[in-house]
Amino acid sequence: GALGKAALEEQPPPQPNGGAPPSAAAAAERPPPPGAERDGPGLRRSTESEVYDDGTNTFFWRAHTLTVLFILTCALGYVTLLEETPQDTAYNTKRGIVASILVFLCFGVTQAKDGPFSRPHPAYWRFWLCVSVVYELFLIFILFQTVQDGRQFMKYIDPHLGVPLPERDYGGNCLIYDPGNETDPFHNIWDKLDGFVPAHFFGWYLKTLMIRDWWMCMIISVMFEFLEYSLEHQLPNFSECWWDHWIMDVILCNGLGIYCGMKTLSWLSLKTYKWQGLWNIPTYKGKMKRIVFQFTPYSWVKFEWKPASSLRRWLAVCGIIFVFLLAELNTFYLKFVLWMPPEHYLVLLRLVFFVNVGGVAMREIYDFMDDPKFHKKLGQQAWLVAAITATEFLIVVKYDPYTLTLSLPFYITQCWILGIILVLTWTAWRFFIRDITLRYKEIRRQKQEHKYEKDKCLSNGDGHSSILDEQNGNKLRERKL
Repeated sequence: GALGKAALEEQPPPQPNGGAPPSAAAAAERPPPPGAERDGPGLRRSTESEVYDDGTNTFFWRAHTLTVLFILTCALGYVTLLEETPQDTAYNTKRGIVASILVFLCFGVTQAKDGPFSRPHPAYWRFWLCVSVVYELFLIFILFQTVQDGRQFMKYIDPHLGVPLPERDYGGNCLIYDPGNETDPFHNIWDKLDGFVPAHFFGWYLKTLMIRDWWMCMIISVMFEFLEYSLEHQLPNFSECWWDHWIMDVILCNGLGIYCGMKTLSWLSLKTYKWQGLWNIPTYKGKMKRIVFQFTPYSWVKFEWKPASSLRRWLAVCGIIFVFLLAELNTFYLKFVLWMPPEHYLVLLRLVFFVNVGGVAMREIYDFMDDPKFHKKLGQQAWLVAAITATEFLIVVKYDPYTLTLSLPFYITQCWILGIILVLTWTAWRFFIRDITLRYKEIRRQKQEHKYEKDKCLSNGDGHSSILDEQNGNKLRERKL
């Protein structure tokens, strides 16, 4: 819905921290964004849609730094002067930590640097940037605790946590039609239709809107199923029936989500991006339509990953796929090592968090790859997402090294070795052997053309080349002079 569309917001003309759109003169003086090309009177990407904006600056877009500071000071003054501090140390500690986080979020929402997205409002994306910082700091804290203390610390968030939970096994009886069950022969299918089925669909719908490439989405979807096959000896809930892997997951849930996502991308790429101030629209219907469209992208940039165009882009795309798969695995391993049930609200909040920060990170990564400058900087949200993914994995490694070091079955190891060899062989052929071969063929072709031109300029009947006659004539003239 609106959250998924908002996660795709594209960059309008850069705004100051207050969020107000710049004037036309300031926009004209702006340097081009990474990968931008001059196209007509304005500066925009060749793959970016054209935007018409009347530049209306309303209260909604103005900076409210003083207002936020005044409200924050009043709230702190009320707690200090009018509230009696409880004598409960644990309660005061929790309250102090929450208040510190809220103050940091208020500072970040009003003062942090804007990212590439601005709808529904730049402050919304600054908020998620600050949440990323808080979450990374929380992960660092957990990483520095002992395994027992880290798990028991979760009780401060929810008293029901900190208790080992058995993992659910999705395997077992894999008969699609069970003749032994006369009351409901299809009970195996109905047992697999839980709340994770729509979660798979909406998850892949949103991932498609982030990645914006059908091939990359399908590769990640299929690769994750292979990872589940490979790691089911470590996590029992990776053990699923074959039809659950390939029919329900890859074809129905993931495939349908990717298909709907690609249709949405097609609509967004063809949509006209014309923006007017709300008070400049005369009809109530137009005003309501404008309010709804506030949760859609400001403009649209088509992602052209082109992984085979250069070794740098190929390695970058492989890195993106690797981080995506690692973040997916972290979802299952984190709740396993921290003893969180799959339906716990913290698991859901983490997924909502990645939905909001993932779209921004992918746009910043694409800008980083598309920027022709050598000295460039990775976007702040992309940097944080990479750091969070790595920290989550380190927590898993520290909290349960035994599970991670369980050796893979021999046939699984053989399959992965074969796959890695094939990828390395293709990489060497595409970016090294093929280029050397093409250069060699080009040199041979140039030599043959040179020889052909030389043979073509043969003598005019007396066995001497016309070119040699011209050179001898020039030498005689030089001697006379």
